[in-house]
Amino acid sequence: MAKLKRGEIQPHEDYGFFGPGSVVWKVWSYPTAPTVGFQRAVVVEELDPPLVAAVHATQGIYRRSRTRYDRTLKYFAMVAFAGSREVCKAADVLVKVHSKAIGQLPYGGGTYDANDPASQLWIQLTGWHSILYAYEKYGPGKLSAEEETEYWEACALAAELQTCSPDDVPRTRDGVRAYFERMRPRLSASPIARQAMNHLLRTELVLPPVPFWAKPARLAVARAQRIATIATMPRWMRELAGIRQSRLLDALIVPVMKASFALAHLNSHVELRLLGLISPSTVAVVAPVKLGIPPREEETLTPAEARARHGYPRPAEAHLEFRARQAERVFGAGEAPSEQGLVESQEILGPLA
Repeated sequence: MAKLKRGEIQPHEDYGFFGPGSVVWKVWSYPTAPTVGFQRAVVVEELDPPLVAAVHATQGIYRRSRTRYDRTLKYFAMVAFAGSREVCKAADVLVKVHSKAIGQLPYGGGTYDANDPASQLWIQLTGWHSILYAYEKYGPGKLSAEEETEYWEACALAAELQTCSPDDVPRTRDGVRAYFERMRPRLSASPIARQAMNHLLRTELVLPPVPFWAKPARLAVARAQRIATIATMPRWMRELAGIRQSRLLDALIVPVMKASFALAHLNSHVELRLLGLISPSTVAVVAPVKLGIPPREEETLTPAEARARHGYPRPAEAHLEFRARQAERVFGAGEAPSEQGLVESQEILGPLA
């Protein structure tokens, strides 16, 4: 990837929902976010039975590992950094994408729906918690009390872009801990969950191909990130999922990753080049922020203001007829759901292949 030039970067329309000086930009723009933080989020998520049922049914993480990582990370980055119109459009089409992920639970009976508010809340909190945890463990350290309050308020604001309610998002670290404790009895390391978690820990699957002589370095980077990600997972979670790693490795990886991330963070162009290796589509979202390119309108909006300005409904109320038709196809006619949402999403989140 060639060095980016300021004139080649398209500015965002506005600052979106957070903007310069926000704790979201501080945490999410650090190189721990798209690497260990994001990997931890997608691995931990698989312990939720409805979520992993949807993942297993679509098989996207197995058939398109690199593309799936790229598209999902781009969406998370858009919420943090992109203009409000872009984010509203992405959130709207994501409801249609998720409408495809419905079906019968493979274990224990019942059904799953990726647009279910409980599933969306789980994704929201595991994502935001994992990004923050990686920043604290391998980055500059803990936030101040004021910054942490702002961070969780921002998490609740971002939840307005999902089908869950922001009222259900905890506003404190203790509240987040309590949420995960409530979820713990519902989590399950089923065979498909273990398969997905181990697959998503294989960082080499999302790295680009390299010449033969560079493969050892590529594998070393992938191995280091795997160790670092596992080291952020609590022991009970690892035991549940059958993931083994010694306490010695947990300790040794910390200074290695802290030094590596700090070194990368010294130069924005280096950060963007590294980001381009794991998520090419995300570079255009993050580059204006990393290179200090102001948006066309230097303003921030709330999600409600953005929806009113750009003409989008709340995600929980979006595409209800389309979602009903999908349910009828799957549960009524026993047919495969339409992939219309996936097709439409390519314009916003990038190609499927």
